[in-house]
Parts: sequence; structure tokens; C-alpha cells
Amino acid sequence: MDDLRKRALDYHQFPIPGKLSVDSSKPCATQDDLSLAYTPGVAEPVREIHADPANAYKYTNKGNLVAVITDGTAVLGLGDMGALASKPVMEGKAVLFKRFAGIDVFDIEINAKTPDEFIQTVVNISPTFGGINLEDIAAPHCFYIENELKKRLDIPVFHDDQHGTAVIVAAALLNALELQGKTLAAVKIVFLGAGAAGCSCAKLLKLMGATNITMVDRSGVLDTDRSDLHENNRELAVAPSNQKALADVMPGADVFIGVSAKNALDASLLKDMANNPIVFALANPDPELLPSLAHAVRDDLIMATGRSDFPNQVNNALCFPYLFRGALDAKAKQITEKMKIAAAKALSALAREPVPAEVLQAYQLTALSFGKDYIIPKPFDPRLMARVSSAVAEAAK
Repeated sequence: MDDLRKRALDYHQFPIPGKLSVDSSKPCATQDDLSLAYTPGVAEPVREIHADPANAYKYTNKGNLVAVITDGTAVLGLGDMGALASKPVMEGKAVLFKRFAGIDVFDIEINAKTPDEFIQTVVNISPTFGGINLEDIAAPHCFYIENELKKRLDIPVFHDDQHGTAVIVAAALLNALELQGKTLAAVKIVFLGAGAAGCSCAKLLKLMGATNITMVDRSGVLDTDRSDLHENNRELAVAPSNQKALADVMPGADVFIGVSAKNALDASLLKDMANNPIVFALANPDPELLPSLAHAVRDDLIMATGRSDFPNQVNNALCFPYLFRGALDAKAKQITEKMKIAAAKALSALAREPVPAEVLQAYQLTALSFGKDYIIPKPFDPRLMARVSSAVAEAAK
């Protein structure tokens, strides 16, 4: 860990601090170039945009520019680190947008005293951008912020911690269910974690056909008797029963999805799950249960985590670059549930196809094929942009 810490700090500091820079897309080497880039030539596109705002997509980078915006209240697994400390994460997100989908990003970290102050700041700067990616904002404020921005803006607004996670979980789960001989409509699903990611995952799975979902948080099972639920998890509450804790609802469960904390799942609870169970332990950087411990208890399970050093990494980088690429290409004004489902199905389908040689080389593998240790594509799969972005763009139409 000491070596990783040093390498990470060196990576961010050298040869120049940070991970981003701004490069000009037009030449500026002569007096003529300067007269076109700035005064007097720049007045012409200004007039065109003033006459028709849609011309901003023609004469500026608006159509390929996304804002990655945060208040730093829920940074990775670190919690409320503040706006400034969140900047390396937002820069990292920008790198992924550019690397995987060719999308330019400005990272914006906002000190805001209230959610409404945050919302107004984003609204005020929104003319610059073709899309807004919200990041690392704590629940329940993240729900309110996203909903209000969707109402007030005519460009896509997307909270990746919620919906990016939901898309990847859905894609991976579709494939895991097929391998285990089960269907989404018939399985019993237990969630541990009812924050932004957990709620969004559960809602998307319900839209796609799941009928039996039980949510569990620090206080136990979410049922309608609880008075501490907020608007966004209340709709996921089940009828009251004597089942109040995680241990009460795990027997007979086909699927466990953890979006909670390190070591939050006791391996013994896997013993009473249904045959051929599916366990997604997605807490980062350390999962709710290590795969080695899970496989020691059940040899018939399929397991996924959020880590790249274990099989089946549920990684948001498989979603947000391509979802925005498709939305921007379609000039969509919002990201709809249909677009998210299209992304999930495209990812699911891609994992069932033969794996290209360049993917094997990138991960130093000799072979990889659809199965229990490969239920979701790898982030460096070169087919992702064409497949996922086109599916999203088509759904946007």
C-alpha cells in the first residue's frame, strides 16, 4: 500500500500537477489565424448564436463538452471530503470521458451551503455545456439536486453514482441470471445499501421486470412501518413483517447486491441462499465480502465486485462515457429510462460475443469467454463505443 500511495501521488504530481490540460482545436500561428480565432472574426459566430441558440452546437464545442460537477459530500468510499479534495476524482472522470468516448470535460467543484445554492450555480453555468454529469453528492440531496436540474435544464443531466451503477448492475445481472438458469421476473433479490446507488439499481431492475426486491440499510429492512425513510427509498419499502434484519431475508435469496461497506456481508449468510446464487459485493475499495470467502462457502455462485483485480468488475466506466456519447450524438435533451435500459442490454449482449485479441493483450490473458468469470465486458474493449453509444442514440430517438 505504501508503494501504491507513492506511485499514485507521483502520477498526479509529475511531470505537471493534475491530469488535465486544455488544447486548442484550431491553429493560431499567424496574424490571419488570430483574426479568425478572436477579434474581428469571432464576432460572426457570436451573431449567429445570438440569432439562433442552436448554432452554439455548430460553432462552439458545446455539443461535445460535459461538466463533471460535485460538492464533494460523498467522495468514493471516503465520505464528505469537501469540494477541493474531490478535484482529483473529477479530473479522473474527465480522463475517462476523453479516453473512452472522445468527450471533453470541465471538472467543476462547488462550495455550496445548500442544495438550492448548488442547483442555482449549475443552472447559471449550464449554457457552456452539452451535458451535466453529477458526481459524488451524498443522498438524499443528490436525488433532489438531479430532479430539480432535470426540470430546469434542456440538456442531459445524469448522476453517475446512481444511474451509471444501475446500468452496469443490470447488464451484469442479466448475464449472471442466464448462466444460473434464472429470470429477472422470478428471482428474489436482496439489496444491502439503500442510498443513491442502491435505490437507483433497484428502480431500474423493477422497470426491467424484477418483482421481488427487499432493501436493507443500517437500520434493517425497509418496510412501510419505518418513519425514517425519504421520498426516494420509501417507494421501495415492503410490507411489514417479522423479517427486520439482513439475516432474516437472505434465506432463499437468489441475488444479493451490496452497495454498502467493507465486510458488511457475513459469509455464513450465503449458506441459506437459493441454489446457484448471485452475489454482487460492490462496496469500494473493499467489497462487502471477498470472493475467496464467498467461494469457500458456495461453489455454485457467480460473484462480481467493483475491483479490477477480481473477475467481473462492475465498473461505471462501462457506462457513462458511452451513455453521454449517444446522448450528445442524438442531441438528446435528457437521459431517459429507455436509454439506460438500451445501454444495459447492449453491454449484456457484448459480453456474450467473442473477445477481441486487443482486450486479451490489455489484460495479459490468453483466453476469455462468456461464463461465470466473464459476465460483463472489459473497460478497454474497443467495441463499447460503437455498440453502447449507438444503442443509446437509437433509444433517444
